[in-house]
Amino acid sequence: MIIVTVSVSVKPEMVQDFIGATKENAKSSTNEPGIIRFDFIRQADSSYDFLLVEAYKNEDAISRHKQTAHYNKWKNTVENMMSVPRKSIKYTNVFPDDANW
Repeated sequence: MIIVTVSVSVKPEMVQDFIGATKENAKSSTNEPGIIRFDFIRQADSSYDFLLVEAYKNEDAISRHKQTAHYNKWKNTVENMMSVPRKSIKYTNVFPDDANW
């Protein structure tokens, strides 16, 4: 399993549009067979900062996700909504084991 976090800071005037576009992408992403989990969360002390937490079965699932129409629509839609470029970090799972996700 590969877990990806994506940190996003959004321009204040674009927050609601960003939430709408990201919820649409997250909902579609959860229907992909290689995605185990796709969470969209907002920082508690900053209404402009968000985190995507995505769990994939493998690298192929990540590649397939980046080729979907909904991901590309999201990427193109939200690019100008960000106050700084998004930051993505990949992790490997330690606990619980992959079978318990």
